[in-house]
Order: sequence, then C-alpha cells, then structure tokens
Amino acid sequence: MKKQIILLCALIVATGLQAQEKDYMREPTKYKGCHTVTIFDSTKVFMEESGLSRVDYHKRFAVLDYQGCSANNVVKMDYDPLSAYVEIRQVLVHRNYSGKTDTILAENGKQKPGSVVYDYIAPARLIYWGASQKMVEVGHLDPYDEVEIWSFRKGYTYALLNGERRTENGELDDSRYIPPMRGHFYDIVPFWSDQPIIDKVYSVNVLTSKKLRFSFYNDMSGVTMDSVQEGDRTVYTFRRHDIMPLKHEPSALADNDMQCKLLLSTAPNWESKSMWFYGVNEDYGSFKSTPEVTAKVRELLAPAKTEQDSISILTHWVADNIRYCGISMGEGEGYTLHNAQMNFTDRCGVCKDKAGMLVAMLRAAGFKSYAAMTMAHERIDRIPADQFNHSVCVVQHRNGQYELLDPTWVPGVRELWSSAEQQQGYLMGLPDGADLMETPVSPAERHYVRITGTSKIKKNGTLEGTFTVTAEGQSDAAVRGVFKARQSEWQRNLEMELLRIAPNAVIKKVTYTDEDSYLEHPVSITYKYSIPDYAIVDGDKLVFIPLTARNLYSRAMGHLYFDTTATERTQPFADRCSRLVEISESITLPGEYKTMEYNAHIDGVVSPAANYGCGFKLEGKTLTFGESAMFNKRVYDAADWPAFRQAVRNQKVVAATPVVLHK
Repeated sequence: MKKQIILLCALIVATGLQAQEKDYMREPTKYKGCHTVTIFDSTKVFMEESGLSRVDYHKRFAVLDYQGCSANNVVKMDYDPLSAYVEIRQVLVHRNYSGKTDTILAENGKQKPGSVVYDYIAPARLIYWGASQKMVEVGHLDPYDEVEIWSFRKGYTYALLNGERRTENGELDDSRYIPPMRGHFYDIVPFWSDQPIIDKVYSVNVLTSKKLRFSFYNDMSGVTMDSVQEGDRTVYTFRRHDIMPLKHEPSALADNDMQCKLLLSTAPNWESKSMWFYGVNEDYGSFKSTPEVTAKVRELLAPAKTEQDSISILTHWVADNIRYCGISMGEGEGYTLHNAQMNFTDRCGVCKDKAGMLVAMLRAAGFKSYAAMTMAHERIDRIPADQFNHSVCVVQHRNGQYELLDPTWVPGVRELWSSAEQQQGYLMGLPDGADLMETPVSPAERHYVRITGTSKIKKNGTLEGTFTVTAEGQSDAAVRGVFKARQSEWQRNLEMELLRIAPNAVIKKVTYTDEDSYLEHPVSITYKYSIPDYAIVDGDKLVFIPLTARNLYSRAMGHLYFDTTATERTQPFADRCSRLVEISESITLPGEYKTMEYNAHIDGVVSPAANYGCGFKLEGKTLTFGESAMFNKRVYDAADWPAFRQAVRNQKVVAATPVVLHK
C-alpha cells in the first residue's frame, strides 16, 4: 500500500511537470549545467534634462536545479544611499508543479505574511563607504519555478559632493541623485551573462538635443536597435535574443573585453570629461596644501638632487605611508578626491586619496601635477562612458612631458608606475582637456629575473654550490614576496624556495639585500647549499637536472602557472606583466665526460609575443647550461598563444628533463 502511494505521488508530480512544461524545458541539452534561465530582462531608462535618470526593471527567470533554487531565494538590489534610491516594488513566484502564483511582494507594497523588505549595510572589505542592499526573501523554490521581479532606481553609482538637500517642506530633494557631470547621462550595459537569457531589452528615453552617442562592442550577434522620435525626445531600444554564457578559456580577459556590451553617453568626447574631472577637484580644493604638508615635503626632499629624485621620493612616501582603507568620510567620495589635510591627517584612503595626496605634495614641491582615471585590467572604449575603477596621478616634467604615477600599486615596488598596468587606458584631468590614452608596453628587460649558479657534483652524487637570484621591476616585487611577512619568518620563507625543489637540501647560508633600501638597488639573494644524492653517478654515466633549470623562484615567473594543454585559443589572454627570465649555471663534474644525451626536443621560439632559447656545453669536467625566456606583453591576442605556449612548455620541459652524460 505504501509503495502504491509513493508511485501515485510520483505520477501526480510527473503529470504536473508535463502540464506546466515551458519552451526552455524542451531544450535540456542547451541549458545543461545552467542553474537558471532568464526568460526576459527589461530595463527602461528615462533621463531628465538635469541628467537624473529614473530606471524601471522587469525581470522573470526560472530556476533549473536545486543550486539555482538556493542561490535565488533572496532578491537583492545594491545601491549607495548617498547617490541612489531603489525600490523592490513587486515579487511573484510562479509555481511550476501547481500552476499557482504566490505574491511575495505586491505592487501596492503589501507583503506576504512574514515577508519583509530588508535594508542592510552591504558586506565590505577595505572600502567602507556605506553601500547598502535592499532584500526580499522569496523563500523555498523548486526546480522550474519562475520568479518575476519589478524594481526601480533613480540616481547614479558614485557618491560625490552632493549633501542632503531638502525642499521647503523638509523632504529630501531629488537633486541629490543628479549625476556629478550635470546634464549628462552614461551607461554601460552588459549584453552578456553567466547564465542564459532568452530575451534582453534596454531602452533609454532622452532629449533629442542631448545627442546620445552609443556603440556595441565585441560579439554583436543577435543584436537589434531601433529609435522612435516622440516630440522633443527620442526613445532608443536595444535588444539581444538568446544570450548564452561564454565558456572561458584559462587566463582570459575580463568579460567586458570579450563579450557583447553597449556603451552610451551624452558627453561629446573624452576631452569634456577630462576638463570636468579637473574642475570638480579644483573647485573642491582637493590638492590645496597645508603648512604641515608643505613642511613634510620640504623635509623629504632635502636629499633630492634631481627632478626625478623629487618625484620618486614623494611617490614612494605616499605609497608606503598612506594605508589602503576607505572609510565613510562624508563629502568627497567617488570622482572627487579628498583634500590633502584629511589624507595627511588620517594617513589612509583608497586609490583616489593616495593619488590626491601625491598631487598635493608634488604641487607643494613646485610641480604641475593632476589627477587621472584609469580602468585596471579592463579596456576603455571610445564612447565616453565612465569606464573607470582606479585613480592615479600625472606629473609634468620641466620639458613638458607627462609621467604617470601610481602610489596605490607601488608600495615596496621599485617602479613609480606599476607595469602590471601596461596596455591600459587612462584619462588625465587637465585644465585644457585631454583625450583617452593608453599606457605603453613595458619592455621585458625592465622586469628581468636572473638566476646564476656555480656548482660541483661529487662522486657520491652530492651537489654543492651557490646560486644568486636578482630581479628588477615587477619581477623584483615578486621575488621580494618572501619578505612580505613578519621578519621572524623571512628565513623560513627563503629556505622554502629551495626546499620545495630539493626537500633534502642543506642550506648553509642565505644572504640578501637590505629590504629597507629597496629603492637603492634591485633585490639580490644568494644561497650556499649542499644536496645529498642529487645526481646519479653510475660507473661511466652521470644523470641529473641542473638545479637552476628547475624553476627556482617561480613566484617571479607567472607564465609558468598557465594551463598550456590547449594548442590553440580563440580568446585573448593576459599575464601579470611582461618579463625576461635568464638562467645560467656552470657545473663541475666528478670526472671527464665525452658525450651528452638529452631526451627532450626543445624548439626555439622567436616571435613578437615570446622568445625562448636554451643550450648546454660540455667540455671535459665542466657542463655549462643557459636558458632565456622572454614574454613581451601583458595583454596578448589569441594569435600569440602558440609562441607563448611553446616558450612556457619549453621551460617546463627543461625543468623536468635530466641530462645524461657518458664518459
């Protein structure tokens, strides 16, 4: 009887499922592995003459499995109360098995018993600017239930100088939601998703006189656009059908650099944004020095002998002494840089505060210096929408040339501008305006890591010798990672770099450059060691791998962590930085050997993207080994992959292939 009841229940469920079957349920292969599918995603924007935008959202999605159910049992909207207002207006759940619709939140604001619209401070790390989340608990969902949401937003992303403005009756004035570049509108609309979307629509209603500029970038398949004139306004509607998640190849670029996105802006060009950015900070007094700041600058520059000395001293002082931490400090978030008095007193801030502090100190030293905006690790495209997530500064030399400085990314780094930011767009805030520019490729030679060794193999197979690691630029910073801990742990960290290669090594001595003087010279670390049973000495045969070939200090060789399984790529990719690896070792052998056997085929690589070469030379009792690998970019095209891959694989093969010598 019990078995019959179970079978009857299963039949009822199966029947219900069949009765409620939707179109997307008929394509299980297409959506295999997906947790949700969005049936439609609609965004309607109405831009007022002031630039204030009112946005209505309407979205309906289905959960396809229990992971999707769990991930979507709460509806969330992120916002910053200082610059945006949001409402979750209505939430419905369309039950698949029963065919009923549950009202979680009604359009008139009435809620399902027990349902509450929560407003919490959003989780944060390092930056605490008061961002919030509005949330509604949806509750239990079953596979193929559909959730439908109506929501509303007015305002913009960043909180700037707009304080609380109130009307005559004491209510908050909507002027607090007008974007900082008053009278203008921009948006960045991803027409991509990590879960399928059957239909996505974005429309914007603007005054025709605003001359909206827009463009799609990257994959434009399935995109349509139309516009309709309505009096003195124009409604632009953009649609894309059947959006499927992109399968990412390893180390691929950001989604916005590869997938379909729409940029819109009423700003005429980047020069206008540059002048606005300059003006908003000058008006606020972001770079006005104080007696304390001026006195500190005078003290710091006492030993400076050249123009470049002064720039370097001030950049590294800000980098090393202004901690990265953003706290809620009232006026001045977003595009407006906090003033020098606040930054110098608090000794903390985010990128814009560190940049602003440096601009103020450079001006106090007599330099012309300005703030700049950039986008770390994403491309900035030509439509002047605000594609920025990072603030830096520029200084003008006496010869008129500008130099980029980034005190956020160079603490403990010998550079003034981090070469991890090469091939990256930036916009300077200048009084006469500036166009969008791109940071150049930094030559690999500026980021070398060199390992040189001298060793001796004894008749019992013990390897004794020394090797020295030196590095510059970003490679210098990577090698110095062994010192990014309490000083009591330095020795252990240094030893582990060798012990992970040869666990039975006896480390007799390690010497290294003074960490406090990192600006004076590149890092240099020397090991004196002995490794028992390192080589196989068997009569007339000797078998071993040169120690320096085994990728010591791979922390400075990010290319070694690439997955090189695929022979071809369709997507561009990025490394942390361009770099040069040079390795050499002279090995004294326990006797004379006449021939060398090497069971690995190594193809040399010569290309604009990467170069590789290695060689051995046997002369009686001495074997010399040399290897060079050069990686010439940070951002690579898919066509660069074969050369990059071969260079990486060569280095890995050499690190794992023993040399066999015969007498």
